[in-house]
Amino acid sequence: MYDENQLPRLLAIDDSELIHKLLQVRLQGERLELHAALNAKDGLKLARDLNPEVILLAIELNEMNGFELLSRLKQNPQTQDIAVIFLSATNHMMDRVRGLDLGAVDFIAKPFEVVELKARVRSALRMQHLVKMLEHRAQIDSLSGLWNRRYFDQRLSQEVNEGLRHKRPLSLIMCDVDRFKRLNDQFGHPFGDSVIERIAHILSAGRGSDIACRYGGEEFGVLLPSTSLERAMEVAERQRLSIESQVWVGHPDLVVTASFGVVDIQSLSETATSADMVAAADSALYRAKQAGRNRVETVHGIRSPESTGQST
Repeated sequence: MYDENQLPRLLAIDDSELIHKLLQVRLQGERLELHAALNAKDGLKLARDLNPEVILLAIELNEMNGFELLSRLKQNPQTQDIAVIFLSATNHMMDRVRGLDLGAVDFIAKPFEVVELKARVRSALRMQHLVKMLEHRAQIDSLSGLWNRRYFDQRLSQEVNEGLRHKRPLSLIMCDVDRFKRLNDQFGHPFGDSVIERIAHILSAGRGSDIACRYGGEEFGVLLPSTSLERAMEVAERQRLSIESQVWVGHPDLVVTASFGVVDIQSLSETATSADMVAAADSALYRAKQAGRNRVETVHGIRSPESTGQST
């Protein structure tokens, strides 16, 4: 996840300890975390583990040259977007061309000129910051301020894979505003937008570990990592009650409600996918709608004991 307050990470891959010492001295005072690898194998591992913004990569390496290492970085989805700046003791034009063709963003000759080194590193970091900021904004729903459907799909797939691999609890809540079309028709779309915004705030104001997303239209999804079905139902019930108790300016007698479907990964097969989990939660949500709305249901029909089942 993008965090603009986190110090950018720079990884230097070079088999010369002297180069790493020089980089530490020359980049001292720069706002970044500097990491070092003395060989290609360690460099590849650190690139995957750290996911740095920028890699300073020597062309001359013992195990494999920098061109081969760059090709491996670009072939791996985990590392393909890292900005790579080549370091070389030579200044051959064809080395520059080959590096740029393989995906490097810049080239610095050894020995370093301090001003040039800092300027090129800052330029690469600035570019990566802008790219990540744009990627982050592309995953935010403009109306609700929640994560959007694209992020939901990616994150749920990741959480399901990790949950199954590590036998880790995971629950999913699907929430749908009851009779939302009628609200829009009766009170207008601006009011409907305010309902979406208010419910988004309620869904995202709970536990810090929960991930609230706008799934589409008046439907929301909340991912609950490391959370059992029973605990997820308690969370959903609190959200249901909070939505039901909202007072709407200009409409003091109006009660807006939402229905909830809850599922956990343990109730699915060991080969389940994120699509299976969404389908199960949607099935539970459909059950809640059919049973009268304004209630919390699971796919197995176990209703939250506090749920009133009040229809609006």
